[in-house]
Amino acid sequence: MRHAFLSLAALSLSLATFTHAEEDRLVLVGASYGKNVLAICDSKGEVLWKHDTAGPQRGHTGHHDVHLLANGNILFHDTWTKTQEITLEKKVVWEYESAKENGNAGKRVDVHAFARFPDGSTMIAESGVGRFIHVDKNGKKIKEVPMGEGGRKKTRLVRMLANGNYLSCAENPGVVTEYDQNGKVVWEYPTKTRVYGAIRLQNGNTLIATGSGNSVIEVSPDKKSVWNITKKVPDTEIGLSWTTCLQELSNGNLIIGNCHAGEKNPQIFEITKDKKVVWEFDQWDLVGNGLACWQVLEGKQAAMLRKKLATLKN
Repeated sequence: MRHAFLSLAALSLSLATFTHAEEDRLVLVGASYGKNVLAICDSKGEVLWKHDTAGPQRGHTGHHDVHLLANGNILFHDTWTKTQEITLEKKVVWEYESAKENGNAGKRVDVHAFARFPDGSTMIAESGVGRFIHVDKNGKKIKEVPMGEGGRKKTRLVRMLANGNYLSCAENPGVVTEYDQNGKVVWEYPTKTRVYGAIRLQNGNTLIATGSGNSVIEVSPDKKSVWNITKKVPDTEIGLSWTTCLQELSNGNLIIGNCHAGEKNPQIFEITKDKKVVWEFDQWDLVGNGLACWQVLEGKQAAMLRKKLATLKN
């Protein structure tokens, strides 16, 4: 079995580079494309918890979003239309079927992104139908916000911003769009690729995983490119393929998903703003070539999850 490892570049920075935060971190992954698995691993790749899933159906398969919730449960989608919350004991405690609920019966709908709010309500991005729907604990519609026209209904990753807006990525026409709470477009950036993911950084810029563009770019509010890695990470052997999920750490480092990159490349890696790779996650046997979505957990999140995992063993 292959395990996560530090890159040679990181090792050259001395063993002190591997901080307590990195040692304590956990990685929640959701992979399909034949693997059909949710798993929690430690920073070195050891599997601490594993759940076999149905895997999204129809055409190619792949989990596209996953979240650890504040209560320690996991929010994921078991098919292209069914969003579920499960406990670590693998009990389904909530689910929502987008193919049937709130006016979608008979319509083509795909789910690629979702979010849980502190009040227990859930936002689900319903691609194809073209809306962000918010439902309560019982699945009752609270509100819906329309996605834009011109291909923007074919979403991938969507993230809720601190101001309540939606940061949404559309594969076709290849654009990152920020909608306000009423669905008005307030900012967008065309990538001209099958863009997958984007997050708003602490500095106000937007970090974009361009998907088929094999790159990650940081752009300013006025749409100037201020940082990027393309095709290959400098001074490493890491080749970029389908870039997917993104995460910014409190220290300013970035974590990047590298899906469909083959057995010789890590599926996730952490990189500094001066483009030094300091951590890699490589669990080919577990996730194969189709790890699109994941969440790296540190600090209180990781501590809470470790405590819950420990109780499962007792």
